[in-house]
Amino acid sequence: MEYKSSYKYARISPRKARYVIDLVRGKSVNDALRILRLTHKRASYMVDKVIRAAVAAANENIDVDVESLYVKQALVDAGPTRKWQRPRPRGMSARILKRTSHISITLSEKTKNVDNQNR
Repeated sequence: MEYKSSYKYARISPRKARYVIDLVRGKSVNDALRILRLTHKRASYMVDKVIRAAVAAANENIDVDVESLYVKQALVDAGPTRKWQRPRPRGMSARILKRTSHISITLSEKTKNVDNQNR
């Protein structure tokens, strides 16, 4: 079973958020939260929030063991860019781009292979 959560229109550029996402992709949920707690990046708070939301969605299902969840898929896509002008010298203006991101996380359970344990 997969559990998804997303954070739309996060006010951080996708490039900066991808640095943090790459740290947690493929890790167990406990390891991912531990890594994010010690990472000094602004995006780590946002990714932590999305992972906790996905864990809360998994907690609603009684059959799920939260300890066996891992980050199956972690994506950061570019959201809409806000554009505005800033005054510059000699009566000119410069365009400022405020980038946004869509952060999405998919958690899944690790399955135990009984066949591999008997070998």
